Amino acid sequence: MKRQLLAGRFGPDDSLDVAVGTDEQRTYIQLVAGEKSLDHGIGGALTSLKKIGVFPSEIGIDLLVLAAHVHAADTRISRAEQSQDSWTREIRLVVPVSEPARWAAAGPTLKKALDFLTGDRWTIGFRARPARFATIAQVAPPSLIAPPFDSISLFSGGLDSLIGAIDLLEDGVTPLLVSHFGEGATSDAQGKLFTGLKKHFNKSSFERLRVGMTFVDGLVEGVGSENSTRGRSFLFFALGVFAGTGLGRSFILRVPENGLIALNVPLDPLRLGSNSTRTTHPYYMARWNDLLGILGIDGEIRNPYWDKTKGEMATNCRNPTLLKNLATDSLSCSSPTKGRWQGLGIEHCGYCLPCLIRRAVMTH
Repeated sequence: MKRQLLAGRFGPDDSLDVAVGTDEQRTYIQLVAGEKSLDHGIGGALTSLKKIGVFPSEIGIDLLVLAAHVHAADTRISRAEQSQDSWTREIRLVVPVSEPARWAAAGPTLKKALDFLTGDRWTIGFRARPARFATIAQVAPPSLIAPPFDSISLFSGGLDSLIGAIDLLEDGVTPLLVSHFGEGATSDAQGKLFTGLKKHFNKSSFERLRVGMTFVDGLVEGVGSENSTRGRSFLFFALGVFAGTGLGRSFILRVPENGLIALNVPLDPLRLGSNSTRTTHPYYMARWNDLLGILGIDGEIRNPYWDKTKGEMATNCRNPTLLKNLATDSLSCSSPTKGRWQGLGIEHCGYCLPCLIRRAVMTH
């Protein structure tokens, strides 16, 4: 077991050496493919947004670069191998950003958020990007018509995010839906639901940002990967805020999640702490809003359904008929590939907590 250090590098000529601490293993993350294309889905996200007239700020790009470091650490450092209690890892990040001083001020808030979210012990440092990448953000052409989006909403492919999208569209809002896909099942559900929404709301100009971010197994030499993914929502929120900084106005990032799952109260002593996911927990979301304030980002993250059960969300949906028609394409299961051991395809397992709550809602 060792403390793990992950440090980002911008391009093959970025040779800054980060000193290794006691009992620490160092891994460099190359953030650039070739000479100048941003890797790990970041460059693709910028290109996709440019096509719809959205140009994220330097701080927005920094945030997604930071999220890449967090995601790499969370998914490529085994808890069983690299912790004293088979859970709590000690992780240090050194992240290249546009304004290190501004990010340093946000360090304590970031640590509170990540420690709470994943149950690990995080140390986060920042350094300046190399001169060649000092400026990455593109400025919208002066003659370009402002993007039509007046809201950002996470779109996971689950039932809650579907309800959130329907409610916004029925209210006449033009949202930019933001999706991360980590496996085929999730991507397929997101695609089917988006197609169904586009067909129904064919006069709306809403769009979707679709980003996949993965890192190779063996990224950290001699260390196995990790599938608990307790830090996944840091990437989801970062994607939403990243897009929001490109709207050119104040924005609200909506995170549609029923209040019961948002709190995710442990059902037995074995699920205490981060053993129960804290993906959209109110304390965690409050730390994100603190972070946006410190960074000077003119946005806010809200869960509009914090005081609703999943059943209440479905009952009060602005278009129950459309929800009923599309609901079967949504995916709520935490382990949709579990059935492969019985030769089954991708489907709801029926046993996990999200599946049980979903079934109660659908039956009701």
